[in-house]
Amino acid sequence: MAHGTTGTGHHPFSSGRAPGRTRRTRGLLRLTVLLTCLLAGLVTAPAVHAEPAYAAYLDLPSVNGDGAGGGGLHPALPLDPDELRVAVDQARAANIAPQRYATLLHQYWLAVAARNASIDLAAWDPDRGVATNSHTFIQVYVNYLRLNNAHPDFYWLGLAGLAGGSFASGFFDMGDVSAIVSVPGLHQVGNTVADLLRGTPAELLDLLPSDIRLLATEGERLTAADLSWYQTRLMIMQKHIFIDQVPMHEAYAAEGQAAIEEMYRAGVLDENAVLAWRGIDGGTPAGLADAALRMTDREQNQIIADQWDATSSGRGAMGRVLTYVSTVAGKAAVPGVRAPGVFAPTTITAGTMSLRTPLPAFNWADRDTRWNYITNDLLPRYLELSVNQAVARPILAEPFSDKLAAGRLLRRLPDLIGDMTAEWRLTA
Repeated sequence: MAHGTTGTGHHPFSSGRAPGRTRRTRGLLRLTVLLTCLLAGLVTAPAVHAEPAYAAYLDLPSVNGDGAGGGGLHPALPLDPDELRVAVDQARAANIAPQRYATLLHQYWLAVAARNASIDLAAWDPDRGVATNSHTFIQVYVNYLRLNNAHPDFYWLGLAGLAGGSFASGFFDMGDVSAIVSVPGLHQVGNTVADLLRGTPAELLDLLPSDIRLLATEGERLTAADLSWYQTRLMIMQKHIFIDQVPMHEAYAAEGQAAIEEMYRAGVLDENAVLAWRGIDGGTPAGLADAALRMTDREQNQIIADQWDATSSGRGAMGRVLTYVSTVAGKAAVPGVRAPGVFAPTTITAGTMSLRTPLPAFNWADRDTRWNYITNDLLPRYLELSVNQAVARPILAEPFSDKLAAGRLLRRLPDLIGDMTAEWRLTA
């Protein structure tokens, strides 16, 4: 035998284990090494941080700010105020410029406003019709008065609540459509005007405003489709006003002037609006009155002016007929305020003849004349009321359902028709 070998022929340092077992052992060793390396990599590699909630909501445009669609301002934004608040707080903490999270911020306060008003923002869609939206339509005005009674310095809300009673009454009057598509109040008003015009000399008829002639000639042709269209237009404007005005009131109620200034820096509010809030924050009678004027100006001349234009020019002649009927029948439930036809009656003269009618010489849908009525009658009477809170509080605290019932056209129709016929004065 050769030196260094055994009788079996194996190498002296061989373990004697089978080759398959050796391969398995080596495989286990390699797996152990690999797992150790992977674990070491997990410990030493940089942690992957989740993207903050606000990041997905930066630079979003407000695509539903005009109230025409359902839901909130942008479909990518949640509607839950708690979820939105997390994102707003993160954006604030990260020192993000407010302009970049403007729509997120606005949506947050809008969601707060809807929750506090007991309104389902997700279901609030004017295109879904009157039956679906009637509760929300009323709830908007209930909420105006709720906020004003909790914060008497919020003058605009009180005015919106009182004027809203008349507005909402007219809205539901237009829903009183019978099986033969007859609207009792509206048709009677139109027929009464037509009868009065038959006895008016042609020389004067030619000088009458076109709205009066349209009411007489087209009023009886109103259809259910016309009324439904008009009600949808009113619901859109109502939601637009809520989207604009109520979030800033809720923001101030919750976080004071700092929240208003943030909305201003974000571009949600303009200089006119922030000056109004600075006046409210100052608390002086002059500041509160100025704020009421500025907010009313914002509502009427910035927010819904274009929508009134589109409504009055829509659906052929019926847009003018319906907006004028609203003017004839409208009278805000503010003590001392005059009906539009009393404030600005239509008076015309031809030679020695003159005609004085109780019909308004303006249409509420027209910007300049609407603003003239607001600033020279409606707003001054409301400010007089607001100065005397002992008188104002019981009026503003009256249940909205009572205000709604008192404003219904069918309830007021005998007096309205009586005034129209008694005050139609022709002199030669």
